[in-house]
Amino acid sequence: MAQVSNMDFCSECGSIMPVLQKKGDLICYTCKTTHKIEALDSHEVHYVLHFNSIESGGTQQEKKKKKTKETEAEGPVCERKCPKCGNDVMSYATLQLRSADEGQTVFYTCTKCKYKETENS
Repeated sequence: MAQVSNMDFCSECGSIMPVLQKKGDLICYTCKTTHKIEALDSHEVHYVLHFNSIESGGTQQEKKKKKTKETEAEGPVCERKCPKCGNDVMSYATLQLRSADEGQTVFYTCTKCKYKETENS
């Protein structure tokens, strides 16, 4: 029988230990080493849960999206002049909309005015 220092992992092979059953000792799935249940007497597990409050107005990620929505690109960017506002930076995305032996369709979006245009390459 092995001496267990951390009940999350087997002290012999390092594998994750199985879920504790109602009766019997812990037996490692990998190396089959038996660990006595008494080793868990001093083992304590503590959890801390953090919840968003209703007053906070949403998660940090939602707040960040709202803040940067107007200036953030909708994907990778390239140097391409917007025909509507003249901005030199547009984001783009590609999709294979036509048959496989034809080129892909590129969708461009202006990072400034959000004008959209497509190009069949």
